[in-house]
Formats: sequence, structure tokens, C-alpha cells
Amino acid sequence: MRTDDETKDITQLGSANTKYSYDYMPEVLETFVNKHQENDYFVKFNCPEFTSLCPITGQPDFATIYISYVPDVKMVESKSLKLYLFSFRNHGDFHEDCVNIIMKDLIKLMDPKYIEVWGKFLPRGGLSIDPYCNYGRKGTVWEKVAFDRMVHHDMYPESIDNR
Repeated sequence: MRTDDETKDITQLGSANTKYSYDYMPEVLETFVNKHQENDYFVKFNCPEFTSLCPITGQPDFATIYISYVPDVKMVESKSLKLYLFSFRNHGDFHEDCVNIIMKDLIKLMDPKYIEVWGKFLPRGGLSIDPYCNYGRKGTVWEKVAFDRMVHHDMYPESIDNR
């Protein structure tokens, strides 16, 4: 059972007054303490309903965003992450910018050992774009993991049957 001290900074989870922002809002992100800091493990989020806007045409772009990270002390609270990702709805940025902004905001928030963000955007004009970015904490084994995963990223692409 969690104590009040462990959850005092979590304000979104369980709130009956959830407010959905249609403007980019990184300040909605919240963390909690990782109770298993002695273990290295991945946490993966899949957001199949991500939406942002093309900064040139204003047309909506739809994607599945995959976020995987190895936590250290802090972990992102999932409802706040959902609200944060939702806040891109009226945000105008290119696909590559969106995934890098998400990664950098989460690094700033949690200081994870390792993180990667992969956006699989639906095609517009007959072309889909799937930007990938990652980060491994400098001076640790995770820096090498990030390099290796980047170098070997998408060597065996999946069959595309859903877009």
C-alpha cells in the first residue's frame, strides 16, 4: 500500500476534474519514485492515438508513439503522460520534432538511464514517416546501449499491414 508521502506529488491520477489541454503543455507531466532502483528494467508506453498538426498546412497528423525507458530514481506517472501527449493535438511541428521534444521533455522530467521514442505516423500524400530517437546517460553502459540500438535500429522492419 502506498503512503501519502509517496504519492503527494501525483495530482492527475484519480482526479474527477481532469482538464484536457489542446496546447502543448509539458508542465502537466508528473513523476513518482521508482521502488525498484536496484533493478534495470524497461517500461514501455504505446500511444496509438497521438495527434499533432503539420506546421505548414495545419492538417492533422496521426501516429502511434512508442516510449521505452529504463528508470533510475523517478518514473513518469501514466495519466500525466497521457494528458501531455494529448496536449500535442493542436501543436504544430514536424514528425521528427515531435518525437525529439517528447524524449527531451521526459529526460528533463525523469533523468532516466535510457530512453527511446519512436513515432509511426500514418501516411499523408502516400508517404509515412517513422522517426526514432534515443538517449543513454553519458558515461554509463546505457550510452553504449543507445549507440548500439541506434546503429541497429529498424534492421528488420515489420510488415506494414495497418496503414
